[in-house]
Amino acid sequence: MTEPQQNKDEASKPLIKKCTYCQEMKPLTDFQRRTGRRAGPYSRRGPCRSCRGLAPAPQERAATSAPSGEETNPSAAPVTQHSLEANTAAHSLEAPLPMEAQRPRRKLVTDKARERHRQRVRHLLSRLKPADTRALRLNRNGMIRLRGKTDQGRRWHQEIELDLAMTLVRERMAVIVNPYTVRRLYSNKEFRQYVLKRDRYTCFFCGDYGDTIDHLLPRAKGGHTTPVNCVCACNECNQVKAARDVDEFIESGVPQPSPDDFEAPDNPDVPEDPLRT
Repeated sequence: MTEPQQNKDEASKPLIKKCTYCQEMKPLTDFQRRTGRRAGPYSRRGPCRSCRGLAPAPQERAATSAPSGEETNPSAAPVTQHSLEANTAAHSLEAPLPMEAQRPRRKLVTDKARERHRQRVRHLLSRLKPADTRALRLNRNGMIRLRGKTDQGRRWHQEIELDLAMTLVRERMAVIVNPYTVRRLYSNKEFRQYVLKRDRYTCFFCGDYGDTIDHLLPRAKGGHTTPVNCVCACNECNQVKAARDVDEFIESGVPQPSPDDFEAPDNPDVPEDPLRT
């Protein structure tokens, strides 16, 4: 049978379909269309729109996948939309909490512990010795070729000035491939994860939990996104600091976290130091 004739025969049939989840006969418009090169004009997905995203229980999945010739257990309760909604509500109670709710409450951070964490990060940054950039040479366009990869692994390249190329190499963000080309070491996602793990997800300024990165020398004042110039920061400190220098921001008063975010120490007279290294 040719395809036009098959489509014509299908069009003459009643446009209903049995849902694989609730086992109810519903109009064809209640099912999403399949996409792709091999999807026909009348091909629809198994579950209806109201059951999309609802995973059936193992017993229901086994009953659905059983051959039509086999007899099912007559004592088993029929699968209905109400039972599916009840199962969904039960699963939602067992669903994991958001990351903010799962994050453990930190103990009170003292000024001494905060300063110890800053010294640790500064020590790690000081160990990144500047690389030698004397081998770089300008190409015929008077520029340096910069290569790298996106977060998806796609390669890219662009031409940058010699001063920027020397800064990236000197601050360990790129390496020299040849006298006319440098290669960036991290993608954006990899660089963010590197800084957060290096600083132990601890804000450089207030000592609280941090999940963003901030520039010690702001980009508005000539700073670049390099391992030497970036530290972990919480969202509040990142926003309040803005384009100010580090010393100016710390001397003006770092915003302290809310007392609700802390646990009371076991001994109030001697608070525990959570940033002990």
